[in-house]
Amino acid sequence: MGERAVTSGGFDPISLAFVLAGLTLLPLLLVCTTSYLKISVVLMIVRNALGVQQVPPTMALNGMALAATLFVMAPVLNEVVSRLPVDSPGLTDRAPSDAPARSKSARLGLADLAHAFEPMRGFMLSNTLPEKRQKFVDLARQQWGEGRIAPPRDSDYVVLIPCFVVSELELALKAGFVLYVPFVVIDLLLSNLLLALGMQMVSPMVVSLPLKILLFVLLDGWTRLFDGLVRSYA
Repeated sequence: MGERAVTSGGFDPISLAFVLAGLTLLPLLLVCTTSYLKISVVLMIVRNALGVQQVPPTMALNGMALAATLFVMAPVLNEVVSRLPVDSPGLTDRAPSDAPARSKSARLGLADLAHAFEPMRGFMLSNTLPEKRQKFVDLARQQWGEGRIAPPRDSDYVVLIPCFVVSELELALKAGFVLYVPFVVIDLLLSNLLLALGMQMVSPMVVSLPLKILLFVLLDGWTRLFDGLVRSYA
């Protein structure tokens, strides 16, 4: 009796289970389909290059990476929201006996979601190289074999998402290398200077750490870093 009342009231436990499962995948989608991965890796490398292991704290770096990601992804997310249907199918009340209409409405809902997330596909395509996507297509065909499933394309999410993740990691490490080298040069120069002055007992890190922080602040490092990361997606 209670089950019929819940169903007639429009509550669908299967739909709720799918919604909850989708919410658990949101952090994974945030990392794998947006600029968050590259920005967070670059910020971590910069912190290690400065030589301060806990400043800024990891939570602050993640917050900075999330803020920069929202700044970069704002046009894409705005287009995604504009493509969502106003009256989402599957959210209206239905009679319990209306199974065919319910399945058709679910299919329409999935089609609407696929249409809404097309800007995300375009964002990942614009930030991956065609030859790298082709490598993942060839790898998929080799791994899956011929005739098992439809031949993958470079625009399919199953190929595009891992290609995007690898590309973002590669670019993050390249940017991190460029940012790390000046700090290493400062450490080497100060180490040789202390050695020439006969101050072997003084750790170079004691002198280089405040100097690196001072130079980073004077050069407006955080603003320049934010500007460079954002412009890399222009």
